[in-house]
Amino acid sequence: MIPQPTTGATAGAAHAHDPIVVMGVSGIGKSTIARLIGEQLGMPYLDADDLHGEANIAKMSAGIPLTDEDRLPWLHRVGEALSAGAAPVMACSALKRAYREVLLTHAPRASFVMLSADAERITAQVTARTGHFMPPALLQSQLGALEPLQSDEPGLIVLVDDDPAPIASRIVSWVTSR
Repeated sequence: MIPQPTTGATAGAAHAHDPIVVMGVSGIGKSTIARLIGEQLGMPYLDADDLHGEANIAKMSAGIPLTDEDRLPWLHRVGEALSAGAAPVMACSALKRAYREVLLTHAPRASFVMLSADAERITAQVTARTGHFMPPALLQSQLGALEPLQSDEPGLIVLVDDDPAPIASRIVSWVTSR
């Protein structure tokens, strides 16, 4: 079952924008920025973390990185949520190109916004975060697995160099100008 997305101020309005996947490593600010984008655009938002199965959450909580095989069913659930219109704005790690390709098989009009920052900033953010099943110890495995968005993939790379609200506003400007 797909969790209910959070909606922005104009919930129920026609969604003129294709799905947006805010991607990057754990702790970079995907959830916060994606939620702000959804609010600013009046589009439903969903966090792909809410679609992980119990086994994946238990594994990550124990500090064990997920394998590609662990991620595949989850990626299909994320893609199905995108294609069903359950979440035109989705926060999802989508670390590897192959993962993004799985999402695109379900939602071919989706675009990706890759959040990027230096390792010190990400480490500080993930260490300060509370109440999340992903421990800071797994950040290095995510940084090692990350395949940056390529020029032939739909989307853009955004530097996390400010507070979340101005970053979300820059992304909304990009979305609305397309």
